Parts: sequence; structure tokens; C-alpha cells
Amino acid sequence: MLTSNPFSELSTLIPATAMQGYVLLMLLLVVGGTLIDIIHKKSARYFFAAARKSREARSRDVNVAEKTSVAAKTLAHDVLASGEFCNVRRRAAHLLTMYGFLLFVVTTAVMLFAYPAPVAATPAILPLLWHLGALMVCIGGYWFWFFIRVDVAAEGNPWYRVMRADLFVLSLLAMTTFALVWSALQAVGAGAWATLFFGLFILASTVLFGSVPWSKFAHMFFKPAAAYQRRVSEADGSRQNLPPPADKPARFGLGIKREAPRHY
Repeated sequence: MLTSNPFSELSTLIPATAMQGYVLLMLLLVVGGTLIDIIHKKSARYFFAAARKSREARSRDVNVAEKTSVAAKTLAHDVLASGEFCNVRRRAAHLLTMYGFLLFVVTTAVMLFAYPAPVAATPAILPLLWHLGALMVCIGGYWFWFFIRVDVAAEGNPWYRVMRADLFVLSLLAMTTFALVWSALQAVGAGAWATLFFGLFILASTVLFGSVPWSKFAHMFFKPAAAYQRRVSEADGSRQNLPPPADKPARFGLGIKREAPRHY
């Protein structure tokens, strides 16, 4: 099961071109949904307005070398390591989910486009990484949903309380969970059940990629840009009149030192 391409056996029922077309359609939904989200929420207008105000308030110019360094730090700290999370458990769950999702999506695309069945045999490492990515999403996502989300120090929301903001994580968990169950049932030859869970896998995938304007999916594109702009503002001095970051204590009048907030 772990080293066999689940899409290979499926190719006897669904042509590889149809599966490739579905992946491209999901990509178009993400792009279109992100653009709709930008237009509806005026995210781009707000971002560029904030950047313009930052440039007007700067006390020094940041050269290309400094901006490159800032971009590298943003990539390493805010994107690759999810440094915005102070809580270690929250960060670990987020990293598991993020890297698992990327691994799952990339290996799906590679198996469907580079090794379309039954033309080419799929290297065993690709389905292994596909299953690993789905499992990472499940571990990180369910850990967040049932243990971190209900913690009062984090959000304090019961697991059964579902809001529109939860659409992304729930559809993501449904997609990877149904994918693993479908692969397992297909491996043991449970034809009807495998078909059912494949349909649920496709349904969850469509909800995930088709609900971008209403979910938090688009945030993954905005957050790196916002983190980069914040670091540039700190470098050019335009954030001097703003409160310091939460992890940096500040001194106020009468010599009183404010303690950094504690995260549990």
C-alpha cells in the first residue's frame, strides 16, 4: 500500500488525462479564489496603502542587500519555521500540517503528470511520500483540533463548535483522511468501499480548493508578504512610533519595565 501509486489502479476506470484536468481545475480555483478574496476584502489595497505610509514615515533607506537579507530572514523564520507562533505545540502542529500538505500536493501532481499510469511505472518513493504527507496533515490537524484548539490558553473553543473560519482545516483533514482510507481499501481490493471513499476524497478536495474566497486558504499567500513588510519597516525606522513586538519588552514612564507576555 505505502509504496504503490493509488492513482495507477484508478486509471483503469478514469483516464489519466481526466485526473490531470481535475488537478489543473483545482489550481485555477485556487488562483481565481485568491483574486476574488483580494478584490472582496481589499487586501491588496490595504497592503499597498500600509507600504506607502511606511515609506513616507521611514527614517532611512534600505538598500537591495538589506532587503535581500530581510527576505531571507522572513523565509527562514516566518515561512519555513512558522516563527509567529510562540506556543511550541501550536507551532509543531502547524508545521506538521503545512509540510504534510505541501508533500501531499506535490507528490500528487508528480505522480499524475510525470508518471501517468499505465504508461510509466511510479518510483516507490513517491507514493511513500504521498502517504507520509497525508499522515502528517492528519497528525498535525487532529492534534490542533482536539487538543490545542480546546485549550483555554490557545483558543478555548470546543471541538464540536464549527465556524466558517474552520472550513479550511476541516476540508483539509477530510481530504487527507479520505485519501488514506481510499488507498487502504483499494490495496485490499474493497472495490465498492474504495470507490465510495475516493468520491469522498474528491468531494473534500473540491471543497478545500473551491472555497478559497470563504476560507483561510488565501492567508498562506498574504502572511509572508505581511511579515516581509513588517521587517522592512523595522529596518527603515518607520515602526518607531508603533508598539514594540510582543517578544520585546519596553520601558515606560517612571522606570517601569513591561514584561513580555507569557505563552503557555
